[in-house]
Amino acid sequence: MSKKRILLVEDEKHLADTIKLNLEIEDYHTILVYDGSSAISTFREQRFDLVILDIMIPNIDGIAVCENIRLHDNNVPIMFLSARSSAEDRVLGLKKGADDYMTKPFNIEELMLRIHNLISRKEDTTKSDALSEYTFGPNIINFDSYEAHGKEGKFSLTKKEALLLKLLIENRDEVVSREKILQTVWGYSVYPSTRTIDNFILAFRKYFEVDPKNPKYFLSLRGVGYKFTT
Repeated sequence: MSKKRILLVEDEKHLADTIKLNLEIEDYHTILVYDGSSAISTFREQRFDLVILDIMIPNIDGIAVCENIRLHDNNVPIMFLSARSSAEDRVLGLKKGADDYMTKPFNIEELMLRIHNLISRKEDTTKSDALSEYTFGPNIINFDSYEAHGKEGKFSLTKKEALLLKLLIENRDEVVSREKILQTVWGYSVYPSTRTIDNFILAFRKYFEVDPKNPKYFLSLRGVGYKFTT
């Protein structure tokens, strides 16, 4: 039986080394990275059974990393391990897709037990509440197949179109900033211009709006961001 693979994202080197050592003692194969952009690129390149995330990490914070992972994978367990201990922080972390939230300082035995439980739970079931299909007006989007039905019938979305649509829909009626789109959809591996994102929004209006020049669903707020509303 192959070892379970864990992605550990922690920028405090001493703490990271301690956690990694204990994971390896428990026979987990652990990949350690120290910042958000490395976490996103590493997750895309490899397969993991669990992700452990600090929130306050360099260049892309843990919340944005969690959202990025959830756009690509609804099933991998994610645990936040953070010094942020308020109820609001815990609620935000769980709302953004984490399965567990543990605060620092922590008991290493409890951490190992929670990790074991998360991985065991994943083997028994998959998330049933993940957004796989969404309907608004006469339009239908399937995020598993990238198939959509718009005003001119059935067509296929590109992966980036599907990811951006999913992000906007999961944050419906809220403004999504350009920075958040860069972090969660592009992961800062590419830097699209504002015009590039605008072109995606224009495409969505063409696909789904009755009158693209007077959009109902896909709105651009100059200097602020973008919003999907129903």
